[in-house]
Amino acid sequence: MSERYKKQAEYNEYLWEGSGEPDAEIQRLEQALKEFRATSLVPPTFPMIDCGPQRSSWWLAITSNTWVPRFAAAIVILAAFSVALLFSLRESTPPSSNNGWSVELMEAPADNLLTADKAKRKMQMQIGETFETNRISKANIAVADIGRLELEPMTRLRLLQSAAGRKRIALERGTIHVVIWAPPGEFVVDTPSSVVVDLGCMYTLNIKENGNGFLRTTLGWVGFQSNGYESFIPAGAAAATYAESGPGLPFFEDASDQFRSAVAQFDSTKEGSAQREAAQQVILRQARLRDGLTLWHLLSRVGEVDRQAVYERLSALIPPPAGTTREGILRLDRTMLDSWWNALEFGDIGLWRHWERSWTGREAQQK
Repeated sequence: MSERYKKQAEYNEYLWEGSGEPDAEIQRLEQALKEFRATSLVPPTFPMIDCGPQRSSWWLAITSNTWVPRFAAAIVILAAFSVALLFSLRESTPPSSNNGWSVELMEAPADNLLTADKAKRKMQMQIGETFETNRISKANIAVADIGRLELEPMTRLRLLQSAAGRKRIALERGTIHVVIWAPPGEFVVDTPSSVVVDLGCMYTLNIKENGNGFLRTTLGWVGFQSNGYESFIPAGAAAATYAESGPGLPFFEDASDQFRSAVAQFDSTKEGSAQREAAQQVILRQARLRDGLTLWHLLSRVGEVDRQAVYERLSALIPPPAGTTREGILRLDRTMLDSWWNALEFGDIGLWRHWERSWTGREAQQK
């Protein structure tokens, strides 16, 4: 071993073991730092440190509980699930094109997965074009970059618009499952009986050959519009739509069979008929707190005399907010009705009014 490497080895022994000859530079460092040298050894276990009386703190109270690790773990799992869901939605959506919407067509029975995988075809749907599935085919359509449509067999739709902030289709018949992650009001569906406005949600829409339809919301809320009527369908609720009369009364699907049957009877019978009057009485009698959803819509679907009974029943369930009056509600003052809707806490009606102004060019007018 050369003299150079021998000296280096001695210096290393001094650094690691305290033996051997120290380097001159190391000696100078030791001398400079001598006053900071520890005078006692640190015990092998952590000592108990008394920081004095602790201040009362809601955060300390929470974090001292044993459920916090479980809660934190639940938050992490929920976040991971949400991210996974978002990626699954995006990955299962065919990539969009600037020239149209991407379509993935599966022309095989769903129970024959091997055949179905081989039968997948990708194509583009341009503005103005119609796309249709047959009795054994389904399809996934990318709604630009804001969501997706799943088409059931025997569904026909047409792409009307695909501009920034404005996506629109016409569903002529069949069933679509809609998932939209765009700002409310950006995606609109025209049907033979209503205009369907997405307000940030997931929903299923079915349209029959005669133009009648049915919508079920699973997340967020949806707006119906036609013939001067507006219907808002929050998550867990559904509503029919009719080619002759437009949107029906929304109702929660966990309502009683009698309540739901009465809603259907009210929607499908003529104003002033005995059947409609009987249905209205069942709705008023069986309405629960959350069925204020149906009663709020009922206010604008009945005449002035019947409207008083609807007002009394809705007021008993959910008192009208400050700034509204009985007289104003009975004359269907839009501002007061909107205020009462927001008190139901199913969604901010301002989103709908914004859509009306931006898409139809109409300013909301107070009645």
